[in-house]
Amino acid sequence: MDGQGNDKDRTRDTDARNTTGFRRWIPRSGRTDRPDGLTSDRRRRLRRLGVALAVVAVALTGVFLGTLAGGQVRTDIGPFRAELSLTPSTAGGTSVDIPPLGSLLLDSHSGPTHLTVELGSLDQTRTQALIDDPASIARASQSAVDDVRDGVVRLGLRTVAAVVLVTLILAFLIFRDTRRTAAAGALALAVAAGSLGTAALTLRPQSIEEPRYEGLLVNAPAIVGDARKIANDYTKYAEQLKRLVGNVSQLYTTVSALPVYEPEPGTTRVLHVSDMHLNPTGWQLIRTVVEQFSVDVVIDTGDITDWGSEPEANYVGSIALLEKPYVYIRGNHDSGRTSAAVARQPNAIVLDNSATTVAGLTIAGIGDPRFTPDKSTAPAAGGLTGSGANELIDNGEQLAQTVRNSPRPVDIALIHDPAAAGPLSGTCPLVLAGHTHNRQVSMLPEVPGEQPTTLMVQGSTGGAGLRGLEGEEPTPLSMSVLYFDDEKKLQAYDDITVGGTGQAQVNLERRVVQPTDPGANLPVTPTPTRSPEPATPTATPPTPTTPTPSVPTPTPTS
Repeated sequence: MDGQGNDKDRTRDTDARNTTGFRRWIPRSGRTDRPDGLTSDRRRRLRRLGVALAVVAVALTGVFLGTLAGGQVRTDIGPFRAELSLTPSTAGGTSVDIPPLGSLLLDSHSGPTHLTVELGSLDQTRTQALIDDPASIARASQSAVDDVRDGVVRLGLRTVAAVVLVTLILAFLIFRDTRRTAAAGALALAVAAGSLGTAALTLRPQSIEEPRYEGLLVNAPAIVGDARKIANDYTKYAEQLKRLVGNVSQLYTTVSALPVYEPEPGTTRVLHVSDMHLNPTGWQLIRTVVEQFSVDVVIDTGDITDWGSEPEANYVGSIALLEKPYVYIRGNHDSGRTSAAVARQPNAIVLDNSATTVAGLTIAGIGDPRFTPDKSTAPAAGGLTGSGANELIDNGEQLAQTVRNSPRPVDIALIHDPAAAGPLSGTCPLVLAGHTHNRQVSMLPEVPGEQPTTLMVQGSTGGAGLRGLEGEEPTPLSMSVLYFDDEKKLQAYDDITVGGTGQAQVNLERRVVQPTDPGANLPVTPTPTRSPEPATPTATPPTPTTPTPSVPTPTPTS
């Protein structure tokens, strides 16, 4: 046993000497301290490379997180509350979100940042200020570019600050080293500033002229139309709009000077408006006429909005400011939300195959059976199909039955599309409609043994909204004041026309109804007949015809 123990000791001594000799033989530069075979110099180089990559990774992570955390800013653009935000993107560009209608996509700049502008709700105070002071629209349009520019500058500064702050915090938590933290922060600052600088240097302002559409806007680019033409037209509109109120204010003086018809003290005055299509200028015109003509009731035959969407519901808030009964029926551009928003106004009455009595007048009305807020259903899109005509005839028959069943004789019936008027002939003396954007006064085909019925189709009180800017000549703003005597018979009416958007001429024509023959010199309007085959085209809606008044007294003002 002792011999074996000595042999083991000698073996260990020999191994130790051999190992010592091996270490002396290996050159110093080739020495290794770890079993992986890496030299200390190589480890130092790899370690430095790893630290550098870690700093870069932390900086890029900080840029990404900082942009998401701080790359938003809220600003006012005209009457809108807007939110501007930046997101990392290799494609660049700008998105203008208009909930719930969709988005406009602009190739405004190159990457690596993408700008999103989301137009939120309308500021009621600023919107009302624009309505009360039309001259402020010009100032708002001029300041809109400044609003966007200021918002983008604040967004850039806020984003850079957030990027640097987030990167510094993240680097300190990871490295616990001041130099590495500072390096990561400086790199993040360079990346953020370089990205924003690239976007600024590659800015393409002309991209606004060639937007791409998403969402509902794909099916209806007419909401924007030709960007350059609308912008030019609206510039003229803004410049001359301040003259509008002054011109409209002359209407009351003009009416007072008309000798043909003098309203009796017991006269009931009704203002007929239609097809506002979201034009805020229409509200100012309505308010002026309501006040200066001592209007008792306002009747709206539909299309107060353009798409029937939730954001548009704010537009009807101006109804309450009129402080007069407001009788409304739904148009084909108005949704159930629109009707509900109107019904919430304290002075509004929404009729849908129902009747009401206001200021001594019994009024029955029904909403349009369609909800088609797209360009293909515009009045200029063409005639009715067989199924469409049948739907409108059914609509008119429903209202006609309601009129016949009314406990009080109905003085006025309301429909949106005049193509639904046929079944109402003989049920009441007057039918009011809109939809065509062209003013027309005519007689419905007479029913033997029944009273004659006059059909009055109103033009667009809102100048057809943005759509009115698409033609060579802007659509005029139209409304009429109807005068009813003590027996609630129509005695006369004033047709008020304000030159289309971009113009400032105001015309007023008074027409007196002959008491012996209310339909004298008025054309008879043919109405669609029911088609046995839904796919068979039927008669088109009534063609607008300029009536020959019995006692015309045109009085233009400028």
